[in-house]
Amino acid sequence: MVLSELIQRSPIRVFMNSIHGGLRPGEQGIIASPSGVGKTSVLVQIALDKLLQGKKVIHVSFTQHTDHVLTWYEDIFDEFIRKKNLENEEDIKNDIVKNRVLMKFNQAGLTADQILKSLRALIRDGGFNAEVLIIDGFDFFLAEKNYIAAFKEFAAEMGILVWYSCTVRGEEPLYDKRNIPLVLSSYADHFEVIIVLNPQPDHIALTVSRDRDACSLENPALRLDPKTLLILAE
Repeated sequence: MVLSELIQRSPIRVFMNSIHGGLRPGEQGIIASPSGVGKTSVLVQIALDKLLQGKKVIHVSFTQHTDHVLTWYEDIFDEFIRKKNLENEEDIKNDIVKNRVLMKFNQAGLTADQILKSLRALIRDGGFNAEVLIIDGFDFFLAEKNYIAAFKEFAAEMGILVWYSCTVRGEEPLYDKRNIPLVLSSYADHFEVIIVLNPQPDHIALTVSRDRDACSLENPALRLDPKTLLILAE
């Protein structure tokens, strides 16, 4: 299979079409669920889709251990790509590594300005013109609204799109009547798209809680395989 065919047939196309083509430069989206449901997997699949198109991606991790992030990239590449008998597989994998930067930050020890200064240096001074910024492991229970607003302004300034993960935890209820996590109540207006992962007996459903100004939309026929955590389109 040639690369262009793989990209066109990817379930990510269905996912992006379900949110009007996906995020645009300057917009922010978020994948929310309880811990261990598949948020990082979805973020990595979004990132890999861009990387396969030759775009540059910055993956920011706020977790203590970043080795598992690299493992996700390797495993999803192996599971999704190698089974397709893709031509020039090794060259494509080398390009993915070249176009991806993984950065690790300690949320408790740094301000938004300090983090954004490092990102600007990479993009402007380092010439790494990323199209996508992935922010994984950020704790919204510890965040301030101006923190998220600063990243929103940065996305518009740099012309990049930003995808976050959000871990939902605590006592019920965890979501409001629009199926938006209550932990995001103070920040929801800074996100154009909010996706919630809902575990079901035989799959994990992807539900759209917000798509720009619309809430509680009819959900697309999208799910995660509970074993591989790959996006599947029915």
